[in-house]
Amino acid sequence: MIVDLARDLGVEMMITLGSLLADVPHTRPSPVTGGATDPDLIERLGLQRSRYEGPTGIVGILHDACNRANIPSVSLWAAVPHYVSLAPSPRAALALTQRLSDILGVSIDIAELEEASERYSEQVSEAVASDDETAAYVEELEERAELLDDEQQLPSGDSLAAELTRFLRDRERGNGGPEREGPSEQP
Repeated sequence: MIVDLARDLGVEMMITLGSLLADVPHTRPSPVTGGATDPDLIERLGLQRSRYEGPTGIVGILHDACNRANIPSVSLWAAVPHYVSLAPSPRAALALTQRLSDILGVSIDIAELEEASERYSEQVSEAVASDDETAAYVEELEERAELLDDEQQLPSGDSLAAELTRFLRDRERGNGGPEREGPSEQP
C-alpha cells in the first residue's frame, strides 16, 4: 500500500497535485485551491478543510489513508479553463509548482514553465479569436475575474449577517409588517 511505503521511506507529508475544469479564463494565472485534514496545516498554510461528502477518487482515498496513518497530507488543485480541456495546461502546472514551492519552503526553477505558459496563452488566444462565441465567453470570464480582483477580500460573516438582517427588516416593512427601530423594542 502507498501509505506503508510512505511510512517505510520516512515521508513527513503527502502532497497531491491535480487540476479541475472551471470557468476561468486562459489569460490569467490558474487559481489554486488547497485542502488538508490537519487543523495546524490548514492554519499554517492557508488551506481549507474539505466539506465534500460523496463519491471519491483515488486522491480522496489516499488522503483518508494518510489521515488514519497520522501522515499529514495536502491536496492542491489548479483550475483549468473548461473550453481548453483537451490540451495540457502549462499555466496550471506553473501555478501548482509555485504553490508547492511555497508549502515546501524551497526554490523551484520555473523558467521553462513560465515560457510554456506564455506560449500556451498565445496559442489559445489565437484559437479563441477565430470563434466569436468563444471570444465573447472568454471576455465575460475576464470581466468576472476583474470583479473578483477588485473585491480583494470577502466581507466578514458578521457584516453578511448584518446585511441580511437589514434586508429582511426592509422587506418586512415593505410587506406591511411592523416597523421596528432596534432589537430592544417589544411588540
